Amino acid sequence: MHIEQLVRTEKLSREEILKDYRIACESRQASLVGRKEVFMGKAKFGIFGDGKEVAQLAMARFFQPGDHRSGYYRDQTFMFAIGELTLQQFFAQLYAHADEKYEPATAGRCMTGHFGTRLLDEDGNWKNQVNSKNSSADISPTAAQMPRLVGLAYASKLYRHNPDLKHLDQFSVNGNEVAFGTIGNASTSEGPFFEAINAAGVLQIPMLVSVWDDGYGISVPSEYQTTKGSISDALAGFQRNSKGEQGYEIFKVKGWDYAGLLEVYAKAVPLCREEHVPVLIHVEEMTQPQGHSTSGSHERYKSKERLQWEEEYDCIKKMREWILANEYATSDALNALENEAKETVRLARNEAWAAYIGEIKADQEEALVLLEQVIAHTTSGNAGKITDIVLELRKTITPNRYDAIKAVKKALRFIRNDKNQAKRDLNGWVEKVTGENADRYNSYVISQSEESPLLVPEVKPEYTPDSPLVDGREVLQACFDAALARDPRIFAIGEDVGKIGDVNQAFAGLQDKYGEWRVTDTGIRECTIVGQGIGAALRGLRPITEIQYLDYLLYAIQILSDDLACLQYRTKGGQKAPVIVRTRGHRLEGVWHSGSQIALCLSTLRGMHIVVPRDMTQAAGFYNTLFKGDDPALVIESLNGYRLKERLPVNVGEFTVPLGVPEILKSGADITIVTYGSMCRVVMEAARQLEEFDIHCEVIDVQTLLPFDLNHYITDSIRKTNRVIFTDEDVPGGGTAFMMQKVLEEQEAYHWLDSPPRTVPAQEHRPSYSSDGDYFSKPNPEDIFDAVYEIMHEANPAKYPAIY
Repeated sequence: MHIEQLVRTEKLSREEILKDYRIACESRQASLVGRKEVFMGKAKFGIFGDGKEVAQLAMARFFQPGDHRSGYYRDQTFMFAIGELTLQQFFAQLYAHADEKYEPATAGRCMTGHFGTRLLDEDGNWKNQVNSKNSSADISPTAAQMPRLVGLAYASKLYRHNPDLKHLDQFSVNGNEVAFGTIGNASTSEGPFFEAINAAGVLQIPMLVSVWDDGYGISVPSEYQTTKGSISDALAGFQRNSKGEQGYEIFKVKGWDYAGLLEVYAKAVPLCREEHVPVLIHVEEMTQPQGHSTSGSHERYKSKERLQWEEEYDCIKKMREWILANEYATSDALNALENEAKETVRLARNEAWAAYIGEIKADQEEALVLLEQVIAHTTSGNAGKITDIVLELRKTITPNRYDAIKAVKKALRFIRNDKNQAKRDLNGWVEKVTGENADRYNSYVISQSEESPLLVPEVKPEYTPDSPLVDGREVLQACFDAALARDPRIFAIGEDVGKIGDVNQAFAGLQDKYGEWRVTDTGIRECTIVGQGIGAALRGLRPITEIQYLDYLLYAIQILSDDLACLQYRTKGGQKAPVIVRTRGHRLEGVWHSGSQIALCLSTLRGMHIVVPRDMTQAAGFYNTLFKGDDPALVIESLNGYRLKERLPVNVGEFTVPLGVPEILKSGADITIVTYGSMCRVVMEAARQLEEFDIHCEVIDVQTLLPFDLNHYITDSIRKTNRVIFTDEDVPGGGTAFMMQKVLEEQEAYHWLDSPPRTVPAQEHRPSYSSDGDYFSKPNPEDIFDAVYEIMHEANPAKYPAIY
């Protein structure tokens, strides 16, 4: 397409072309200045988007209000171009300014290059997404942005095809929104990329992936990264052969060719938007002038010929040549524009630095004034030592927030015996800034909105004399049926969830009743099942994403940990994705479907609620609670409980079980046994046997591990029994150690112990196959009996003589 025709077609005026060039120059200058700021010690690390500017300008031209981005850490030019990142905000993130007014993407919690828009207002409520240009919050792990991208695009499919969602007009206009993804060429070697590409091809969703290809992955060239050395060639089999055929449209274009890039995006985006055909745009011949990051130099691994080529084919240089050749500006005009860009960046850097360092120096000055008062009034005889602390603090030219804290805490050690107002004022300052920094650095691990599931009131299950005794899975089925009927935002996806109603039949018949858009089968792809849920939840929907067995959570653990669990934290409440991840585990035979990887979940999924119901009635109550809340959660159902009989509550769709509240299953005065999940039945059997020997156990089901016993009911029990055992099916030092730490250390229950606390976990290996394998691998009633009896024998050997 001739450039004049292109300009007419895309309605690009001379002014708009020059505006793009100005943004490119400002972005490049920001990258150059940002690198210098790191080397000057004003920032910790830098990773920038230099060399990618022109392609991102072209993509931005076709990014409309309502669209969503799921990208990576070199998309600064794109964010500048769509108006969702200012130069001052760019530098505020570089400096880690922990204030969302200055750094709205992450409030200083992520390193530079991590972009995102605030999808929530200050109260945690959704903003209108169709009137804004939206970006999901970036993460660093390579290709980990891809699973979420599938969900962002899948939401458009649901909004277009499910008429019951039409009223949610703040999230979609008939599913016309495109999900734009970006990724570096080397990262396309990662599994999540291939899984996401395949999933989008199957789903036929409006997902547009731009691969920024500069020929390397840090030091490793493409021939070591990708089959055929080209991701578009490797994926050629995904290309549609005709309109209407399932598959992709794949384009190739040069990253320095402004006109060619506009032409490609002009073709690709409407196809994606209107027909919901996924698109891959392979943007080749990009450069990376400053190398991968401030951690190294690309001169170490690129040849002189390659470096010379990169200088010649720098995209901004090529765009300048193109502008001059087409007489859109003179050389003098472009020189002036480039100089203006440098000055604009310099001023933005200065303003960002002044705002950042000004807050810190204000704290520092406040601390210095208080320390001077301490010197004047101390009776400790250590005025000289405190004077030295003051002098050292004054010498700190570019202080961190911790410098003043460290100085004040050192001073307080020397005046610990003082009883004057100066010391009280200094202590008050520590309390004040500790609270401020807790908000800056430790808040929003979970929701702080009025929709927090922790605020959902308890509603007890109700029964009548006619309440039927049914299989446990039928209780869940009735719960999900009620939820799907009540809220059109709720949908369920997963392997075997649809046609057969999941492998344990909790969704049996619900696809026929509500349709495939509400209860949907997926391929075997745990990583993108979770990602599909995250992206859809970011767009106002309420997904239940099923991972068939807890063991298979490992496939998705990075996405759960690095994306979903920390989403509210890394945006400081700017984004949320209330996904319910449903799975099943615990008591079963054999190595593979008997998982109890609780320690893994507890260490990697902070920011999600971890719910471990003992039966399906409790599980249903938790689902009802979570549907009313706005936090993500992992619900681990007991795998051997689906066929056990339970009474069906008449209010199965309404009753709720509160998070963080244990339940006493059996009262007793001799010893407290703390457990959860399928182990509740094991412990209850042991407790029954122990009663025959006059040992009365108090059995407590913790019900949720995150949060854990918010009201310290377990300590109340230990105050009565003075003894405790923690038991579960996880490995030694796993879930039992977590529970012990929470109760003994955090709740300070050690004050009430008359006997050493005990844990009764599973063995260090996965359970062996067969009933015997299960018995000898995981705690059984005899193990619990023996552990309790040993403690009672130690306490009263006359009454409880040794058995063995």
